[in-house]
Amino acid sequence: MSMEKILELHTVKYENDQMYILDTSKLPSSLEYVKMNNVEDCFDAIKTLKVRGAPAIGVAAAYALVLSSKAARKTSFGEFYEDFKKDKDYLAKSRPTAVNLFWALDRIDAKVIENKDRPIDEICKVIKDEADLIKQEDIMMCRQIGEHGLTLLKDGMGILTHCNTGVLAASKYGTALAPIYLAKERGMNIKVYADETRPLLQGARLTAYELHHSGVDVTLICDNMAATVMKNGWVQAVFLGCDRIAANGDVANKIGTYSVAVLARYHNIPFYVIGPTSTIDMSIPDGSAIPIEERDKKEIIFGLGYQIAPEGVNVYNPAFDVTPNELITGIITEKGIVRPPFKENLKKLFT
Repeated sequence: MSMEKILELHTVKYENDQMYILDTSKLPSSLEYVKMNNVEDCFDAIKTLKVRGAPAIGVAAAYALVLSSKAARKTSFGEFYEDFKKDKDYLAKSRPTAVNLFWALDRIDAKVIENKDRPIDEICKVIKDEADLIKQEDIMMCRQIGEHGLTLLKDGMGILTHCNTGVLAASKYGTALAPIYLAKERGMNIKVYADETRPLLQGARLTAYELHHSGVDVTLICDNMAATVMKNGWVQAVFLGCDRIAANGDVANKIGTYSVAVLARYHNIPFYVIGPTSTIDMSIPDGSAIPIEERDKKEIIFGLGYQIAPEGVNVYNPAFDVTPNELITGIITEKGIVRPPFKENLKKLFT
């Protein structure tokens, strides 16, 4: 599969009045789109990581509310909004950490309230148009993020990444992988070291899949090999995504990100967090206030199709960790590269 074909994959698509998601849980063995029939299907797809990655979750949530509007009662705005709000609150419970989920739900909600005096059929069209706009903006933002990140790359550099932040986590290009794809388009040779990302192996299953098939020079490593790769001098920068950024620049991202940040600091390697401004939550002062999702212990006890630990053993399985801002070199958004002091400079993005 060429890079062009990889970039044309859609994590979420809505066509012919139907919603589909690319089931990333089936990769790399099967590339399969699954039809979403109702809000419950969308909740399950987000909860079980069929669709994952902060930008893609936001897009999926937006289109889930399109399905909600189709099923809601239309006899009056009061009844319509009661059904809509119930579905919105239900979807908000699917995953607690990625702020794009709540951002997209609130954005659609605001549009509904803004148009409450219009006929309900017109409100439904407003919801669909706003969902389309959220997806188109995500594509545009990923491209802009890629352009800003590209300014940090030089031909022959080695980049380490963690989890999946590419096409399979967004609408196009991705976030932390967007500079890599743009570098490839412009003839630069960038070598990527992709952490496997335990316990669900998004780096192995998804990042290695999309980079390998797009012709990017990628080497898959186990999470516990990152230090050795850095010590060997093979990595000149770390590019990672983010699920929520606090007002002071603390970052919640896939579990293991904090460890990579500590290793990068020890080895004097720049550590960049990459994501759209929609992942910045200015209502949260610092990382200690970010809710961290804990997932089922079966994800650790069972792996690769068989049992790898004794049933009944105590398991701690947080999906994310928080990297303190002092370990972060810069935060790359569609508006540019934000550097310390983050508390002051992040605020400038919204003024």
